[in-house]
Amino acid sequence: MLRVADLERSVTFYTSTLGMQLLRRQNYPTGRFTLAFLGFGEEASHTVLELTHNWDTVDYEHGTAFGHIALGVRDLHASCAQLHAKGVKILRAPGPMTHSSLDCDQTEQIAFIEDPDGYRIELIEENHHA
Repeated sequence: MLRVADLERSVTFYTSTLGMQLLRRQNYPTGRFTLAFLGFGEEASHTVLELTHNWDTVDYEHGTAFGHIALGVRDLHASCAQLHAKGVKILRAPGPMTHSSLDCDQTEQIAFIEDPDGYRIELIEENHHA
């Protein structure tokens, strides 16, 4: 779950930019918050991301316990080029993962981007060494 300052902006980022689907959304007026669940497939068979918007909070501190979320992509370089063209901030360009225990020619390829609230998202190239 990620707490977001502007739910519409975040839903648009995760759906239009990263290709997730908005699976469900629910307002909780007595608690003054809204939950939105997004994913690449139905909740019964896929992992989902929960976004929480507290109506009375406009800014959050990320804290030191949170690192990032990670998503697999088929073509890391093409994905980063597409995201950059959409105005997404690329924090770390595609390249080999530092300190990997794999052989040099099998090193995992990763990149980092940032969502509208400043959360880091690691992109990992799928089947790189398959």
